[in-house]
Amino acid sequence: MNVGESQTPQFGTAEYASADTKMSCAACRQPISGQYFRIRTSPVCEPCAEKIRAQATPDSHAAFMRALACGIVGALVGMGLYVAFALATGLIIGYVALAVGFIVGKAMHMGSGGVGGRRYQLTAVLLTYFAVSMSAVPIAVAQTHAHIDWAKAVLPLAWVGIASPILDLRDPVQGLIGLVILFVGIRFAWRFTADRTVKVSGPYAPATPGVV
Repeated sequence: MNVGESQTPQFGTAEYASADTKMSCAACRQPISGQYFRIRTSPVCEPCAEKIRAQATPDSHAAFMRALACGIVGALVGMGLYVAFALATGLIIGYVALAVGFIVGKAMHMGSGGVGGRRYQLTAVLLTYFAVSMSAVPIAVAQTHAHIDWAKAVLPLAWVGIASPILDLRDPVQGLIGLVILFVGIRFAWRFTADRTVKVSGPYAPATPGVV
């Protein structure tokens, strides 16, 4: 192997052996003589497969609860940012929803230690939606200078807040634009909390020399 050759296995592409050589492990580059495993389309030997599995951070209830706590904090921060921007400028710009989705997704990713998966993604989506939609309530109250009996108004205001992205469709153009931007913000949160665990499949039967 040349000194300057990269040691990083390229799991995105298959590595095919030539007709006169055995299959090589994509991680350690050594010939595979017995059973083998695969990461995507790349073959790996049994010792490397075990190492890769051992390095993966396992999902757990504790990891999810940390992600949830950080996600809630992120949602509150994002909501505060949305409200503060609207009140400071007098403008309600849907693009702030992109920042909210980013903050929520990043917070959950950090809280879980990089663990992700479907329940993390669904939680991130809900937190992002609620943070953006509920920001309509304090903005409306502040801009109208209304005096609210909060004890009686909590549930009605909560309903209006949750439904606000849909209610905004009363102005079809602006409402639709707002929904599209909200969707993109939610997409940020979804991608940040995706499962990034390297999937190891196998074992497979011992490779025949010259055949991958």
